[in-house]
Amino acid sequence: METLQIILNIAVMLVLLGLLFWMQKKHISFTKRVFTGLGLGILFGVALQLLFPSESAVIGKSTDWFNIVGRGYVGLLQMIVIPLIMVSIISAIMKLKGKQNLGKISGLIIAVLLITTAIAASVSIVTTLSFDLQALEIPAGDREIARGETLEQRLGDVADKTIPQQILDFVPKNPFADMTGARSTSTLAVVIFSAFIGVAVLGLDRKKPEQAETFRKIIDALYAVVMRIVTIVLRLTPYGILALITNTIATTNPQEILKLIKFVGASYVALIVMFIIHLILLAIFGYNPVQYVRKVLPTLVFAFTSRSSAASIPLNVETQTKRLGVPDGIANLSASFGATIGQNGCAGVYPAMLAVMIAPTVGINPASWDFILTLILVVMISSFGVAGVGGGATFASLIVLSTMNLPVALAGLLISVEPLIDMGRTALNVNDSITAGVITGKVLGENDLEAFKRNVDIDVAQA
Repeated sequence: METLQIILNIAVMLVLLGLLFWMQKKHISFTKRVFTGLGLGILFGVALQLLFPSESAVIGKSTDWFNIVGRGYVGLLQMIVIPLIMVSIISAIMKLKGKQNLGKISGLIIAVLLITTAIAASVSIVTTLSFDLQALEIPAGDREIARGETLEQRLGDVADKTIPQQILDFVPKNPFADMTGARSTSTLAVVIFSAFIGVAVLGLDRKKPEQAETFRKIIDALYAVVMRIVTIVLRLTPYGILALITNTIATTNPQEILKLIKFVGASYVALIVMFIIHLILLAIFGYNPVQYVRKVLPTLVFAFTSRSSAASIPLNVETQTKRLGVPDGIANLSASFGATIGQNGCAGVYPAMLAVMIAPTVGINPASWDFILTLILVVMISSFGVAGVGGGATFASLIVLSTMNLPVALAGLLISVEPLIDMGRTALNVNDSITAGVITGKVLGENDLEAFKRNVDIDVAQA
C-alpha cells in the first residue's frame, strides 16, 4: 500500500510538471509559469499534508523523488555560478576605462549592503520589542536542546578566528581550488581573482595590445557560451519551484509552527518592513516600486523556495541586466557580494532578533540605548565578517551572540520553524543585492533606464 501511494504521488508530480511544459510550449510568459509552479506546489504540498503525516515514510520517499527536480535544478544553478561570475566580471572590467571605476563600483555596492544591514538590524530590534518576544517563552524539546548543544560546539570553530582573520580568508590563495567551492569563502575569492584578471588585461592594453586583444576574444567567446548555458538552465525555473515548494510544505510540521507562530509572525513583519524600505530607497533614486516588484518577483520566488542566495546568483544577474538595465559588471558584483556580505535577512534581521530575545535571560535590558547601538554595530560588522560562511544565519547569530556575551544555546529553540523563516530571509537577501546593484548603477550613471521601462513580461529565460 505504501509503495502504491508513493507511485501515485510521483504520478501527480509528473502531471503537474507536464502542465508547466504545456504552458511553455504555448509560449505563456515566464512570470506566469513561475507563479503557476508556485501555486501548484502549494496546493500539492497542502494535499500531501492532509493525506499523510509530515514525518511519514510516504512523504519522505515521495519528496526524495521530487528532489530530482527541485534540488537537481538548484544543483544546475550552482554548477553555473562560478563560470558565470568569472567570465562576467572579467568581461565587465575589461570594458572599464580604468581601475578607479572598479573601486567605486565595489565600494558603493558594499556600502549599500552594510548600511541596509544596519537598518535591517534596527527594524528587527523594534519589531522584537513591539511583539515582546522572549526566549524563555519558547518551549524546549529534545530537538531544540540538541540543536543548542550543536551550536555551542560550532561556536568554538567560529570563535577560533577573529573578523580580520575571516576577511583574510577571502584572499584566493588557490584560485583553482576555490573554483571547486573547496572553501566557505570560495565564491568571494573567485570574484577577487576574476577582478585581478580583468585589471591585468587593462594593463596589457598599454604594454602588449595584441595579447590583450587575443584574450578579449577568448573571454567574449566564453561569455557567449556561459550565458547560453544560463538561459538553458533558467528555463527550468518553474519546474524547480514547483518541486521545491511542494517539498517544503509537505515536510513542515504545522503543530511546530503554531507553537512559535508569534516568532514567525514577528520575523515576517520585520522582513516585509525591510523589503518596503528597499522599495523606498529605489523610489528615492527614481525607480517605480510597483514596476520594480513585477520585474524581480520571479527571482524572489525562486530565492524564497530554494533558500539559497548563491544558487540565485544566475537568475539575480539575468534579472538585473535584462529587466532592470544594470550593466553586467555591476550586476555580477552586487549578486556575488550580496550572497556573501551584508545579508539583510540572515545577517541583519535574524541575529538582532535573537539577541533581543535572549538578552533578558542574562539580566540585560534589550530596550537600553547602549545595548541597541552596540548590537547594531556588531551586526553590521559581523555581517561582513561571516561573509561566505555556509549556514549564514546560524553563523552570523553565533558571532553576534558571542560578541554580545549572550548564551548561544538558546538560538537552538527555533529549529522547528527555521526552514519557514529562512525562505523569507533568503528572498530579502537577494532583493538587497539587487537593490545594491540598481542603486550603484544609478549613482554611477551606467544603468539603461529604457530597459527598466520596457515590458515587464519579457521572458528572461526564453532569449
